[in-house]
Amino acid sequence: MYYLFRGRDSLENRLRNKFLFIFLDYDGTLAPITKAPNKASISWATKSLLRKLSQNPQCKLAIISGRALRDVKKRAGLKNIIYIGNHGLEIDSPQLKFSSPVSLIYKQALKRIKEELNKKTSSIKGVLVEDKGLSLSLHFRLVHANKRALVKAIFHEVVLSDKIKGIIKIKPGKMVLEVRPMVNWDKGKVAVWLLARQQFASAGKQVLPVYIGDDLTDEDAFRALKNKGITILVGQAKASHAQYYLKDINEVVEFLRIISKLRNM
Repeated sequence: MYYLFRGRDSLENRLRNKFLFIFLDYDGTLAPITKAPNKASISWATKSLLRKLSQNPQCKLAIISGRALRDVKKRAGLKNIIYIGNHGLEIDSPQLKFSSPVSLIYKQALKRIKEELNKKTSSIKGVLVEDKGLSLSLHFRLVHANKRALVKAIFHEVVLSDKIKGIIKIKPGKMVLEVRPMVNWDKGKVAVWLLARQQFASAGKQVLPVYIGDDLTDEDAFRALKNKGITILVGQAKASHAQYYLKDINEVVEFLRIISKLRNM
């Protein structure tokens, strides 16, 4: 994995004269990671830049998040972009509306898991059980370090039965454990699917995907797009399927500025 700005000239050459499909994670990529998920917000300057890029005919933007669709749409507040919530289970754009169907058995399991987690973690300070409609997240960033192992143990105990039955699947993230439906769908698959749609609509014109994310869940997209475009991990260089890394969200904004300048030359 290479530092993205190390070869800036070659980077700009690669970006120039191509239609860009830019996929952006939300938390840790556009908005800083916060102790409480409801505090994460995009700066005015970043939002202004995204709005400018969304209006450029040589770019398409998608915000792809583990958050519920309604949540990420409200936080970003931008028009003319694709919103992808629940790791791809929900999609909303001017041309496309999608919500993954789930069974009644899954809905009942999710309700029971939510109730049991709330009950069994009620005495542990800092636990947050977030119902995202099609999925559920157990956040433990605010939990004291010596209690986190207990929180994880409670989570796996609560979900074990439904996991064994094949009703749910579990996905870890940064200081979060998630319950999702047993469907073969993730950030990588939805990114590849949307890219194929855009390539078809572009009638043979080259489309270069750019994917930027910081979480474990973004690894699915890094793998899927590795030989198709530019994949970028936000944070310190570490084992990842991403080709490049940027140090923080400030460098993400700088990279988006580079794209904006190239598109307005």
